[in-house]
Amino acid sequence: MKISILTDQKSWFNRYVDELKHLLKERGHDVDIIHDAHNITTGDVCFLLGVYSLVKQDILSRNHHNLVIHASDLPLGKGWAPLAWQVLEGKNEIPVCLFEATEQVDAGDIYVKSFIKLEGHELCDEIRFKQAQNMIELCFKFVDDYPQILQRAISQTGEETFYPRRTLDSSELDINKSIKEQFNLLRVVDNNDYPAFFYHEGYKYTLKIEKSK
Repeated sequence: MKISILTDQKSWFNRYVDELKHLLKERGHDVDIIHDAHNITTGDVCFLLGVYSLVKQDILSRNHHNLVIHASDLPLGKGWAPLAWQVLEGKNEIPVCLFEATEQVDAGDIYVKSFIKLEGHELCDEIRFKQAQNMIELCFKFVDDYPQILQRAISQTGEETFYPRRTLDSSELDINKSIKEQFNLLRVVDNNDYPAFFYHEGYKYTLKIEKSK
């Protein structure tokens, strides 16, 4: 198949996208990596991975299938950073759905669902590694089972909920709470792009966390 992989320029998934391209090419597919939706060409499949804005229908129409991977039990947990929000909720088994993109937010038919299993100690890079490997496996699941997988599409039904966008302020620690109480927040902060921080006596302090070897 002719496959495009669309990722935003600043997406964390970019460190894994070359691996996905290489493995898909090993399976005999023609694969391009694209960082601007307007540059998507016509083809069979476009994976939208680490894309932070909706793609318009005229662009979606360039491919037979446009596939998004979202780490929640859709239609629950639509929106932004669902894995981080669920880690903050104390969850260690995170559902992940591969579904058809539409112009509505996280609303398309679901082709396959899997789970990311955490142990509760993983920090941001470790969580992202597990998430990336899960995403790659879901991409393989679709292309390897195509076109039979289309017959297993399930429409989203039931209550829908939305997670809000996480911002730099989402990494703020409360100095009146213990480290243990805020450990899940420390697990999902990014030391470079949105590190943990707190205010004390009129000053802002930044904390970076890493696991000792």
